[in-house]
Amino acid sequence: MKRQPTRAGFTLVEIMIVLAILVLLVAMVGPRLLSTQEKADAKITQTQIEGLEQALDFYKVDNRTFPSTEEGLQALLSKPQDENRSRNWAGPYLEENAVPVDPWGNAYRYEYPGTRGVSEDPNIWSIGPDGKDKTQDDIVNWKAPEVEAEDFGQSSDLATNN
Repeated sequence: MKRQPTRAGFTLVEIMIVLAILVLLVAMVGPRLLSTQEKADAKITQTQIEGLEQALDFYKVDNRTFPSTEEGLQALLSKPQDENRSRNWAGPYLEENAVPVDPWGNAYRYEYPGTRGVSEDPNIWSIGPDGKDKTQDDIVNWKAPEVEAEDFGQSSDLATNN
């Protein structure tokens, strides 16, 4: 009886096939994982903006106005210098000792009176992951004004049926 020699390891071709399969799996799964993180960061940002809006609402109830653009979100933490306004101040209005930053490490932007959107509320926004203001990835608290169908030369009946 002859005994067949046993193999002691993998051939180069077998290792290359396994590596090719792993690369394909990473190429298919990687973007999905990155997309999930981006969505989570955007959701965290939106939640933080909503928390800032609530704190600003409490500030307004006590002081009868929102902080000015110059005072900024820092007004939620420190008493106003104006004696008339500081009389009713019941802050700090944030649980933390500092105004939060967005998930990308950028400070939230604040403007009052607001110049964007359709309401009289302050504007609060994050400049997003690219770190540039007024770009597509900004996360904002205002709603864009709805465009009327007449602006496009269509009747509103046609616009709602499309």
